[in-house]
Amino acid sequence: MRIAMLSPIAWRTPPRHYGPWERVVSLLTEGLVRRGVEVTLFATADSETSGILHAVVPRPYEEDKTLDPKVWECLHISELFEMADDFDLIHNHFDFLPLSYSGLTTTPVLTTIHGFSSQRILPAYKKYNGKVYYVSISDADRSPELTYMATVYHGIDLESFTFNDCNGDYLLFFGRIHPEKGTREAIEIASRARRELIIAGVIQDQEYFRSQIEPRLDGQRIKYIGRVGPEKRNELLGSALALLHPISFEEPFGLSVVEANACGTPVIAYPRGSMPEIIHNGINGFLVKDVSAAAEAVERIGEISRRDCRKIAEERFSRDRMVDEYLGLYHQILEQTKREDHRPWGYYEVLSDLPDHKVKRIVVFPGKRLSLQRHKRRAEHWTVVSGNPLVIRDAEKISLNPGDSIDIPEGAKHRVSNPGDEPVVFIEVQMGSYFGEDDIERFEDDYGRAGDNVNQIKELAGTQVRWKSHTYERGRALHG
Repeated sequence: MRIAMLSPIAWRTPPRHYGPWERVVSLLTEGLVRRGVEVTLFATADSETSGILHAVVPRPYEEDKTLDPKVWECLHISELFEMADDFDLIHNHFDFLPLSYSGLTTTPVLTTIHGFSSQRILPAYKKYNGKVYYVSISDADRSPELTYMATVYHGIDLESFTFNDCNGDYLLFFGRIHPEKGTREAIEIASRARRELIIAGVIQDQEYFRSQIEPRLDGQRIKYIGRVGPEKRNELLGSALALLHPISFEEPFGLSVVEANACGTPVIAYPRGSMPEIIHNGINGFLVKDVSAAAEAVERIGEISRRDCRKIAEERFSRDRMVDEYLGLYHQILEQTKREDHRPWGYYEVLSDLPDHKVKRIVVFPGKRLSLQRHKRRAEHWTVVSGNPLVIRDAEKISLNPGDSIDIPEGAKHRVSNPGDEPVVFIEVQMGSYFGEDDIERFEDDYGRAGDNVNQIKELAGTQVRWKSHTYERGRALHG
């Protein structure tokens, strides 16, 4: 299975600090690679992956303001779709823009909808509804106007979050500084509860920070410490008495909520968006309606078992669970969209199909090979376009270079393999009396097809009668 994973380019994958979509893409990619899936990650050039990194964008545009986001987004997305035939499936994490390319390829596209920035983007999703596959990240974030394959909750890298059964005394706000995330409300909650508050995260709304947050910072009871990396994040979340999450919007998911639970830290949140799906009230946190109720919940935080918080994170929000669910969807999609032209070794494109010949462009992936086979009704002529294939023809072993040609006589046992690191591309011209895929007798095969031989040429006598009639009618239609 060859997966193209399309990541956003606002931040690196995985992000150095902020970048929730990029973090999920990285966790999914690494998890799939560990399962033996071949994943090509389309992300910024400074990204890190154990899969195959393909990049045209030099750096994240949020870290380099000289980059025009729209220009580099177009270059980034078009790069993948120009290579779409190389993959069995495209997994899009880039919002709605890649959908507009999906009609240009037969490669199936799965889109994880990470949330709707506004209802104004819904028409793009509606246009491609039923043409691509959609996954929601919570039940709360579904549009009734769209069809979804499943809801797949985000998973986290549990080993990166240390369980801490001995919490500190401070409250924590961890997330982007923006009115909808409730930074000001978190300050009010901490003040009413007479607790220290640490604020960590990227400032997304500078005016909001300047007018609503900065005047309340005293460096002792209310502190802002900026963006933090993974190590500091683990320490902050694990040592907090509770995470405050007083959101004022329908949040699609809350990674920081799950990460806090993984460290054993309960969460006090408003019941908006996905929060009722993530937080079991009284078990791994409290769902409260306002600042006053949140301050009261701080005093009851000792009722929450930190071990239960960790257990819920392990059972419901692990990376492995997320990978399992996406793998299941991949297999389901590939079963529904079986493509004759895509095989485990690569794929082909029919360039010409006439009564007296057939021409294919064939791509063989690195390290792959076709079956050892022969044809009873056709001969073939191959010309190498790129790569360095190794060809077996009866007792011969022949290495070819770009521009080389070779003839495969009717009845000759033959096989082509790609021992190199780049795809092999060659043009195959078939000549004979029959060009069907069932004229293949396999002797050895890496994919368990030897001996099957596609029903051993499907009772050739009857097939040939039907084919000759079909060929005659096609010839009359094409040539008058």
